[in-house]
Amino acid sequence: MKKIVVGGQIDKKEVAELVEKYAQGKFEVETKSDLEAAMALKNGTADYYFGACNTGGGGALAMAIALVGRPKTATVSMPGKIMPEEEIREQVTSGKVAFGFTAQHKENVIPILMDELSKLS
Repeated sequence: MKKIVVGGQIDKKEVAELVEKYAQGKFEVETKSDLEAAMALKNGTADYYFGACNTGGGGALAMAIALVGRPKTATVSMPGKIMPEEEIREQVTSGKVAFGFTAQHKENVIPILMDELSKLS
């Protein structure tokens, strides 16, 4: 079973609950500090990383970018702007494994990310 770790700076509990809801039992979900979550991704003990913050890329993805590299990460929303659904899906299918978004957009982007990830597992 694939594992998703929830890191980032804010709303971890709410993000994890939404991920679990849309995972429909197909993914294991665990909440960690952003450093622990990024390390799990780097070490292969987790397959995907979700993080939320106020900007979508700073505190949400900083540790993941540092540990797995920018090419493996995607900011799918930032204040006032959500990436179009087709582009979010392309981020997943192109091999991105860490996804950052603003906490305000979690209910918009998590269902799309989970739908696309479920097609890969």
